Amino acid sequence: MPEGIKIISGNSHKRLSGEVAGHLRIPLCDVKIATFSDGEIMVQINENVRGTDAFVIQPTCPPVNDNIMELLLIIDALKRASAGRITAVIPYYGYARQDRKVQPRVPISSKLVADLITAAGANRVLAVDLHAGQIQGFFNIPVDHLYGLSVLLEHVRKAPFKDLVIVSPDAGGVERARIFAKKLQCSLAIIDKRREKENVAEVMNVIGEVRGRDVMLLDDMIDTAGTMVQGASALKEAGARSVVAAATHAVLSGSAIRKINESVIKEVIVTNTIPLDSKQEQCSKLTVLCIAPLIAEAIERIHEESSISSLFV
Repeated sequence: MPEGIKIISGNSHKRLSGEVAGHLRIPLCDVKIATFSDGEIMVQINENVRGTDAFVIQPTCPPVNDNIMELLLIIDALKRASAGRITAVIPYYGYARQDRKVQPRVPISSKLVADLITAAGANRVLAVDLHAGQIQGFFNIPVDHLYGLSVLLEHVRKAPFKDLVIVSPDAGGVERARIFAKKLQCSLAIIDKRREKENVAEVMNVIGEVRGRDVMLLDDMIDTAGTMVQGASALKEAGARSVVAAATHAVLSGSAIRKINESVIKEVIVTNTIPLDSKQEQCSKLTVLCIAPLIAEAIERIHEESSISSLFV
């Protein structure tokens, strides 16, 4: 049992926080989080945290704004209670896709969220599979970036795939897919999406050989599942034997589950960085892997001031 560590859980994913604490063999810190009738959030730390190494576990998943505010208030409470060091553990970083100006007069929201977390009093951040690596540079405090794909990798190595091909669903995810394919020593393919005209369906071209082979569509997150489902159809039309999808973050908003159930995708492999509701858990195509051991190991290494990067060698 590591000494001097406090694990504080917000409301967004208490199950994951409990699993992390279990792997570290320490209890969760006693925290009261309540919501007043007008919607304001109240936080109270019910234990002495003076001088401790405090880790706040709070994925900023839907409801995103409530969970971000809760995270900020917990950090502020710890700062005012004289915690020795405060690490914001963010398994899923909300607003990560708004990481640049794509049109005039819009905010860079992921940078603003980074500023808020720093201003609240966090001394460092531990995140899992940020949508864009450059988000690490939005913080003026240390950021440890964990790769949830390592958990997916262990699962895939045990699966009975035949002539596996790793496929990036778009050009932006090629680097991620290439690293994964290299680790598995298998082939790589890319889906090139083009919209020829406004209000006309996207044309998907498969670049690479997939005919007669098992393929895995790999991304960092599955949100509405539209990209994954369309990509899977394109791969089947190109002659793929079977299609499996994998991603670290299961956002699964809107009609994502229905799309997955009605698609040609055989299995969707995700991690539990985001809590699933009862409807999502009942999806027979969904395989959920536990990210808690990886986060627990990273927390212990941060506390002991040892290397995080060596986890992924």
